[in-house]
Amino acid sequence: MNISAKLGDEAAARMNEALKLADRLGDGELLHRADELRKKAFGNRFETCSIMNARSGRCPENCKWCAQSAHNNTKAKIYPLVSAQEALEFAKVFDKAGVKRFSIVTSGRAVAGEDLEKTAEIFRLLKANLKIGLCGSLGLLGKEALQTLKDAGMTRYHCNLETAPSNFANLCTTHTMEDKLRTIAWAKDIGLQICSGGIIGMGETFEQRAELAAKLWEIGAVSIPVNILMPIEGTPLYNTAPLSDEEILRSFAIFRIINPTAQIRFAGGRLRIKHLQQQALKSGVSAALVGDMLTTSGASMKEDFEMLSRLGYEY
Repeated sequence: MNISAKLGDEAAARMNEALKLADRLGDGELLHRADELRKKAFGNRFETCSIMNARSGRCPENCKWCAQSAHNNTKAKIYPLVSAQEALEFAKVFDKAGVKRFSIVTSGRAVAGEDLEKTAEIFRLLKANLKIGLCGSLGLLGKEALQTLKDAGMTRYHCNLETAPSNFANLCTTHTMEDKLRTIAWAKDIGLQICSGGIIGMGETFEQRAELAAKLWEIGAVSIPVNILMPIEGTPLYNTAPLSDEEILRSFAIFRIINPTAQIRFAGGRLRIKHLQQQALKSGVSAALVGDMLTTSGASMKEDFEMLSRLGYEY
């Protein structure tokens, strides 16, 4: 398949140029090139964020990687949308710790109806009481719903593309990449920043990771969370072979080279790369999701901040 056909001309050109660079340079040179771009964009500034799994389980979508899909037989927790006060108490911990952004995350195709109104109430309460930047990851929302949440205080919308456009249909069939791109376009139209990334290690090629990176450049993502698959028992991807350390580092680098001014962010799968974190920080990474993730354990905020301080980062 000609994967560049899934991209606009400029994005395809960026992808092809980056892949040629990766072929020409050894791993050390490639990672150094990515680190230089990171320094040019951010110096030693490092952005942290955290999330709250505010509604969990019983998602009707059939994403093969996801513990919260009703199609997969996992032990993920199931609970309805939390109250605004619960969200505030949870977010206070991160605000007090100096984390820069906080996201409300929900399972399901989209937040709607009563839950949409409750989510807007959450954002209003957080905005009134905290200084932390507010994000939402609430599914395939329409423009009116996005505007409601922006008016309530949400400033950045998160909607992962998850994988390369040429690979998406192999991993999910209940919605499409075009559905995601439509929500992202509406979010941009009303002035929200875009956070969008994906998961590596789901059977895609290195070229498809570059394709995903180029698509993220094309949509103007300012934050790109790079998750590393942590296979969960009960999902179709449970027996997927893990990526090598070299593939992981090269992947971080290619995301940075294609997206020189975006935040390339540690996300899910942090435990998988605990031994690689300092190397990854020199491979283009400039941000991190701290605290526990959705259905897999994250990293200790205390350990993260100690590491960043030791390495001379400002956070």
